[in-house]
Amino acid sequence: MEIPECILRRKSVRNFLEKEISDQDIEIILKSAILAPSAGNLQPWNFIVIKDTATKLKLSEAASNQKSIIMSSVVFAICVEPSRSATRYGERGTNLYCFQDTAAAIMNIILTAAHNGLGSCWIGAFNEEMASKILELPQGIRPIALLPVGYPSETPSQRPRRPLNEVVHKEKW
Repeated sequence: MEIPECILRRKSVRNFLEKEISDQDIEIILKSAILAPSAGNLQPWNFIVIKDTATKLKLSEAASNQKSIIMSSVVFAICVEPSRSATRYGERGTNLYCFQDTAAAIMNIILTAAHNGLGSCWIGAFNEEMASKILELPQGIRPIALLPVGYPSETPSQRPRRPLNEVVHKEKW
């Protein structure tokens, strides 16, 4: 599948089959994440792979009981380490670059999963303090996304997108 096709076919999947993802597929996904660009190549991301049902249940509770977390084969907790970006870029690294960089890594995960026939859903709506405790994160590491991944049990329809003339502000290409 070519990249544009993969982007066009990617959808948020919230219902999964009871089918495990291989460790090889998880490794491929993680390797794609760390290839994301980052300001100054500081790579301010951290990843936690969760397969344990009890941990997924706790994370679901921290995320307003979103069932996709429990139903998925694996949940990737994507975390950011703002101090890594701050070492070179100060406040802008802490408040912007580290999040941009980590968002690029998340998108690499989502697209790699889609390319490999897996579904995912980017979850940012969760109690950060609860998630940090559940994941036993050290001081200075913040969870910014939970990404349930698995084999889709459905093919969601494409959600509407704003037309280009609403979002592109330059009249001439």
